[in-house]
Amino acid sequence: MPGKKSETGKGESSGMNPQLEVLKAALAKNSVLLGSRSVLKALKTGNPKIVFMASNCPERIKGDIASSAKISGAALERFEGTAKQLGIFCGKPFAVASLAVMQEKKKNA
Repeated sequence: MPGKKSETGKGESSGMNPQLEVLKAALAKNSVLLGSRSVLKALKTGNPKIVFMASNCPERIKGDIASSAKISGAALERFEGTAKQLGIFCGKPFAVASLAVMQEKKKNA
């Protein structure tokens, strides 16, 4: 069955890509920026940890994000689905061509 936990009980949740697990956790914490403009702004400030791009993200935007991610040192991942599927994965009723998972802010004790 898809999505079924492994019978060995060794922590395998569903065979999901580890990067998608990170995305799912970030969505739960609300530490995700959606949209190419927001992603590019965040890359310029150096905050994102990982940037995801949909497989059908426009070439111009892919190039801009890829070069900015390389400069900022953020990891760049390709979402193996369309922008509409990425939006649905994020629980949004619209297409999302790219998104950024932000670094966790350190709290002063």
